[in-house]
Amino acid sequence: MPRSPRSKKFRRARLIVVVLVVLLVALVAGGGWYAVDTVRASFPQVSGTVKVPGLGSSVDVKRDAQGVPQVYADTPEDLFKAQGYVQAQDRFWEMDVRRHITAGRLSEMFGSGQVDTDAFIRTMGWRDVAQKEWDTQLSADTKKYLQAYTDGVNAWLGGHPGGRTASLEYSLLGAVNSGYQPEQWTPVDSVAWLKAMAWNLSGNLQEEIDRSLLSQTFTPDQIAQLYPDYPYQRNGTILQTGTMAADGTYKPPTAAVNQGQGTAGSGSTQAAALTQGLTSVSDKMAAMPQLLGPQGQGIGSNSWVVAGSHTTTGSPLLANDPHLGPGLPNVWYQMGLHCRSVSASCPYDVTGFTFAGMPGVVIGHNQNITWGLTNLGADVTDLYLEKVTGPDTYLVDNQEVKFETRKETIKVAGGADRVITVRTTNNGPLISDQSTEQQQVGTYAPAGNAAPDRGTSGYGVALRWTALNPGKSMDAIFELDRAADFTHFRAAAIDFAVPSQNLIYADTKGHIGYQAPGQIPVRGKGDGRYPALGWDSGYNWKGYLDFKSLPWVEDPAAGFLVTANQAVVDPSYKPLLTTDWEYGTRAKEITDQIQARLTNGGKISPDDMQSMQLDNTSVLARTLVPMLLKVQVSDPYVKQAQDLLKDWNYNQDADSAAAAYYNGVWRQLLILAFGQKFPAALRPKGDCLLVQQKVDVNQPDGTVGGETKIVTQCGTRKPSQAQPDGGDRWMEVVRQQLGNPGSPWWDYIDSNHLQQHGLDNLLKEAMKDARQDLTAHLGKDVSTWSWGRLHPLNLKEQTLGVDTSSIASGIVHRLLNRGPYQMGGGSAAVDATGWTAVAGYDVDWIPSMRMVVDLSDFNASHWINVGGQSGHAFDDNYDDQTELWQQGKLLPWSYSAAAVNQSTKNTLSLTP
Repeated sequence: MPRSPRSKKFRRARLIVVVLVVLLVALVAGGGWYAVDTVRASFPQVSGTVKVPGLGSSVDVKRDAQGVPQVYADTPEDLFKAQGYVQAQDRFWEMDVRRHITAGRLSEMFGSGQVDTDAFIRTMGWRDVAQKEWDTQLSADTKKYLQAYTDGVNAWLGGHPGGRTASLEYSLLGAVNSGYQPEQWTPVDSVAWLKAMAWNLSGNLQEEIDRSLLSQTFTPDQIAQLYPDYPYQRNGTILQTGTMAADGTYKPPTAAVNQGQGTAGSGSTQAAALTQGLTSVSDKMAAMPQLLGPQGQGIGSNSWVVAGSHTTTGSPLLANDPHLGPGLPNVWYQMGLHCRSVSASCPYDVTGFTFAGMPGVVIGHNQNITWGLTNLGADVTDLYLEKVTGPDTYLVDNQEVKFETRKETIKVAGGADRVITVRTTNNGPLISDQSTEQQQVGTYAPAGNAAPDRGTSGYGVALRWTALNPGKSMDAIFELDRAADFTHFRAAAIDFAVPSQNLIYADTKGHIGYQAPGQIPVRGKGDGRYPALGWDSGYNWKGYLDFKSLPWVEDPAAGFLVTANQAVVDPSYKPLLTTDWEYGTRAKEITDQIQARLTNGGKISPDDMQSMQLDNTSVLARTLVPMLLKVQVSDPYVKQAQDLLKDWNYNQDADSAAAAYYNGVWRQLLILAFGQKFPAALRPKGDCLLVQQKVDVNQPDGTVGGETKIVTQCGTRKPSQAQPDGGDRWMEVVRQQLGNPGSPWWDYIDSNHLQQHGLDNLLKEAMKDARQDLTAHLGKDVSTWSWGRLHPLNLKEQTLGVDTSSIASGIVHRLLNRGPYQMGGGSAAVDATGWTAVAGYDVDWIPSMRMVVDLSDFNASHWINVGGQSGHAFDDNYDDQTELWQQGKLLPWSYSAAAVNQSTKNTLSLTP
């Protein structure tokens, strides 16, 4: 039976009591033994001996002061079994929530508030695809290792079946869902996590929707200006494009890398009308739990590698810092996996960053090679509008075709089960079915395609996505971990189907390299910029690019490689990877810094690699600030703020008043020039702006006619990728428009409700509005301003808060969250502390970890994580790395047995 409102209030009150008693008394007032014991009961045992059933021989787990475990075993099975046990010690609550997300079962934990999310994920079928991978795709060794990992997790769970011995969060969950008990872990739980990774890194799905929604308001030329072509000449590409042999084999170039060439591609075509289905799908995407950050193009990362001929060590140096959404616990988990005697039967001696709930190491190094990842951004998703002719049929080439259908039962904690029907087309599942209460959605089709208005019968929206094909990405993780050279590295990349990443490489023999992997579709009609027409089979995918056709290079002539989500190759590369690259601002800045250090025979040191990771330069400020200083300002308070920019070096340091004001002006510029012109359906809720709008008014002759008036209009949805968020794309948009002072984009409505025109006027208004905005945030005295105060990072406990309406009270989050931290950096800076201009200044993207690998001596490598190893609030290692990370510091990264022994603080022996 569903809970009554009275019952919900009672449970909420009981939760608050539990929190106050267990946490506040224990941790603030130093209360009684039981409260303290409840908090500490789930902390991991890090020393002594623990029996783990099924081990072949003893395993040693050596942890340093940060709680980072280095695991030593005699066989791979024991190694991965211990990995499962140790990760469960530190992060089982996180693992449990994640598997409920990927299986579409959050409602079983958190109640009815998660039904829509569960329905959306069940419709895509993440867990079903993972099961097929386990059943049909993965190698025997991979399945053996996954099973060993699973056995290790369950061995820990056997001694910690739930409640306070498993994690404090289970005690809090029990206040509102007392019947919940964690299930046994399964190998498919681990494999399914790859689907969550792929979803957040899947390219331009949001861009498809946004361009379609924008087409109701803007012309094709205007949309092309909002999605400008990639600046190949200025920002370059990862590789200078090689050639394609007659059999489709890619041949790397012999010239230097990172020297962009070619001309910009063609503009986009128009999708002239909006579908209700797309709006609903977009809203549902925004509501998805964000495990890596918001889905779409905004996710970025930096990685670069420099050959030994250009380094002070004489060996390659490799840096990596993936940019993801912040949260506690952080998505990354640091770990080392070591066979005591490395051999063909036990080949693992690997260390780095991985994910709790998944065996192996995702980014790091072994005894021979190191590798890093950045998002390639390949377009691996397409939305299809479908002509739904009835509950069971849709049209393909003027013929009615039956949906494949299945029933899914969603169990709801404290409520009745929900049963949904999933309908699947030849292009994929109809995701619009679960985006509204109605099965048939979407009113309009794109104009110019000879498609009649469907009226109330509507269009469905189907999803085609490579991650819904069973693949072997889990095989690739283990293959990377044991790869011995570039040939083995590329062989592992063959199986890295999703998510499609830039793989960057170096080895102890001095070689460096790059490989673009991934399952990338070959399209029929269309280029993926707009939703395709599902009723025309000409738009179907024709297959996938052969791995031999994907770009790669070994030992490029330039002696270094930079991957920062820029274009991989120029337009002369004919297979379509994507039309929605990031715009290369970070990549160009990194490349320029490397080249500057190499001038006149200079060498790059490990410290140089670290300092480049911390570069916070605002590249566009070099162009925009001189224009702002030329603006004639009469208001003395605005003049005070303008003067801050006179001697600014464009560095966005946390203590910089100039950086604070510049970014305030940047935000106001975007709102005036673009935000005012966006339709309400694309603006966030609560975002109320003065806009021009046609309204019906009574005319003198008694008729009703349309007139243009300036009105206050509020947004209706969550922030969209289409919004002027201030990131890389919007810097390119503004850069191009600055060359046209009379551009219509510079028309705006001022605070007096008057229509104004021209760039100079808009810049003056933006400076005035920014002065007012920062005064409200930071005070009247500009000498007290700082970018860090305006630009805070709050690390929020994400897992317990997936349903804040019924589980996580503000008290819980105030106790489990950490921050605020005053941050430097900014959007599109190398130190990418991103923020969304339409929403404010708070940090919503971060370098989620940083590493610098020294191939001359792995023990001289360094790393840092955000937060810490432990998922247990109040554990010493819950957030102990954050302040070091904030300060740009790195920790020593012990690798050899001697170095690990020297840094070991606690040793735990796992015995059969």
